Formats: sequence, structure tokens, C-alpha cells
Amino acid sequence: MAAPNCCCSRATMAGIIATPPQPSSPASLPKPAFASPPHRIRSSGFGAAAAVSGRSTVGRSATRTRRSRAVGGEGETSSSGSSTTEEKEEEKVFYEGVYGPWTIDPLDVREVILYRVGLVTAASSFITAASAAFLPSDFWLAATLQQNLDLFYLLGAGGLGLSLYLIHIYVTEIKRTLQALWVLGIAGSLAAHSFLAVPAGESLVKYVVDNPNAVWFVGPTFAALTGLVFKEGLCYGKLEAGILTFVIPITLLGHLTGLMDDGVKLSLLGVWMALFVIFAGRKFTQPIKDDIGDKSVFMFNALPDGEKKALLQQLELQKLN
Repeated sequence: MAAPNCCCSRATMAGIIATPPQPSSPASLPKPAFASPPHRIRSSGFGAAAAVSGRSTVGRSATRTRRSRAVGGEGETSSSGSSTTEEKEEEKVFYEGVYGPWTIDPLDVREVILYRVGLVTAASSFITAASAAFLPSDFWLAATLQQNLDLFYLLGAGGLGLSLYLIHIYVTEIKRTLQALWVLGIAGSLAAHSFLAVPAGESLVKYVVDNPNAVWFVGPTFAALTGLVFKEGLCYGKLEAGILTFVIPITLLGHLTGLMDDGVKLSLLGVWMALFVIFAGRKFTQPIKDDIGDKSVFMFNALPDGEKKALLQQLELQKLN
């Protein structure tokens, strides 16, 4: 069964089938509800496709997390007649997925936070470097920025690479394509810096600005960025991400072809900067689960083919019952 095509996380399948199902032809399953409201369930009461928090190994059954507190007073013995034990069952938030319920573990949270930090690093580096284009040439800050343009480019590319490494996309081929574009862009940037910019006595960024054809060397990095914002706009309906999907390539193509004058390019650059600030800032207003998506899809994809078939059959039996 094909996984839905949108965004999300990397995990292994936690929990599997309670009893071996009878052979049955898998039927189409409902589409994932990424924004479905959470509900609290006790994992021990979950039957066929129990799930537990954490990245547990396949086949491990769900268990209850209990916290025991011995209650007793001075002079009491440890015998059952002289002390009692109070057990409190800790409930976890589970979300309904295509292939069963799933929950968020600490590793998921860490990956999402790092993903967002990478975006903020890329955005802040780009905005800082691009602001030099709007400052008077005799302003002291402009001179400082001009001297460190390559450093900002390096930081921004690094932040983008981190986000592309941790990005949550169901279709692995799409994720690998974005990562390959980033690698190609980094390789091209290094080549342009070493063989073109340095011999000309310029920084890489200044060389690309002065020589539009050099966009071919750094372009794949921005193509990867365009793919990332397109994914964000498609999955979450973010207007700023959708506009950036067009602003980024139009600005670069306008510079490459020479069809835009400097005034138009500066205007588009300003729009790019403003939208990038909004885009990166709003990532931290989203719930963590939004950047994870339907974790059950990744749990399902991590299973061997035989277990995938068995799980589909079990889900179909549940549906019929």
C-alpha cells in the first residue's frame, strides 16, 4: 500500500499485531488525518495495533507505565498487612494514524526543534547578508557585511542542510532529491569560490552578484530551499511559503537572464527577506506534531513486507468487525 504524499518523521514501528490474522485481501484504508485531535488511551487496553512511546523494536507489545509509591508510617513493617501500594497509571497522548495510533517521543521533539533551528539559521543568515544591498555604501555596517558575505552564506547553507537532513517527508525519493540538490549546490559553490571568485579577488557572493552566469553554480542550493518551502506551503497551507516558492526562482532567474533591472531585483529581494522572516518565525508557533505528521506511516514503512501484509489484513478485519 502506498504511503500518502506529504510531510513528516523518521521512526521505527512500535507495536504490532496481537494475534495472527486470517488471510484477507487488504482494502483501501482511510486517508491520514494529520490534524486529528489527540485522545488519551491506556496502551494496555489497545488491542490489535498497540503502540507505545519511544522508538521501540518491532514486535514489542505495549505496556503500562506505572509509578508506585509506598505509603506507610513510622513503625510500619514491609509486610502486605502493614503497608499499602498506590499505583498511578500515566496516560500518554496518542494520535490516530492510517496504520494505528502513535505518540510523540523525546527524539521526535529533538529532531523537530533542530529542523526549525536550521530554518531560523538559514533565514537569519540570508537576511543579514542581503541587508547589505539596502545599506548606503559608505555606511560602516555595510562594509562589515560585505567583508563577511561568504561566512553568512556558509552559515545559511549549513542551516538549510540540517533542516533537509531532518525534514519529515513520507516519500523518501523526494527527500533524497532535495538533499542531492543541496550537495550539488555546495559542491558548485566551492568550485566557484576556488576557481572563479578567488582568482578574481572577490568573495563568492560578490562574484555571483557581479557575474550572473555564476548562478548555475549556487542555484541548486536555492532549488533545495525552494523545494522545502513548497513542501511547507503544500502541507500546512502557509501563504508566505507559497509565495516564496515563486519569489526565489523568479529572483534568481531574473538575475541569471539579465531580464530584470536592479530596481526589480531589489524589490523581489526585499519581499524574499520579509517572507523568510515570517516563514521561519511561524515555524515555532506550530505544534510539534505538525512537523511529525502521521508517524504510523513511517512505522509501517519500517516493517518487513510480510509484516506489512499481516498488519493490513488485521486492520481490514478490525474494520469489518
